[in-house]
Amino acid sequence: MATRIRLQRHGKKNQPFYHIVVADGRAPRDGRYIERLGTYNPLTNPADVKIDFERALYWVEVGAQPSDTAKALLRHEGVYLMKHLKGGIAKGALTEAQAQSKFDAWKQDRTSKMNNVKIEGQKAAKKEMEKRLEAETKVKEAMQAKVAAKLAAIAEAEAEAKRKAEEEAAAAAAAEAATEEAPAAEATETPAE
Repeated sequence: MATRIRLQRHGKKNQPFYHIVVADGRAPRDGRYIERLGTYNPLTNPADVKIDFERALYWVEVGAQPSDTAKALLRHEGVYLMKHLKGGIAKGALTEAQAQSKFDAWKQDRTSKMNNVKIEGQKAAKKEMEKRLEAETKVKEAMQAKVAAKLAAIAEAEAEAKRKAEEEAAAAAAAEAATEEAPAAEATETPAE
């Protein structure tokens, strides 16, 4: 039986989530498996990989063949580095303490790089948010300017209409006063004849 270390797809449409499993090479992709080694979420930045290191190392040492993606994930987690260091221990080139110190140094370096990637991602997200906020503020200011201009135009039109109404009222009052004065003047002239 040829065992393979491969990914089983789970999750929703356009939101994949994978289980890293050891399965018979003839089994379907999402079918039966021998052992589940961990999970892989490619949607996060950086990708979230959780692997049972000891079991993955065991399966690699006994000859399970990983798929290309699974091999990349195992390399990323240091399984192949530890296999290489154990080979050096078996040949007598390294002691276990030296191998463990090399692995710990590699892991610490990898952890610091991953933290830097996370920090850079957070900085980029913050900059993007600031740009969006600035653009939104400009749009808001432009809308406020338009609304203020429209309100000013409405207020000016109302003031003009009020002024015209006052002028018309004044003209009407003057005309009414003139018409009242004219019959009064005629009334005073008539008795004198």
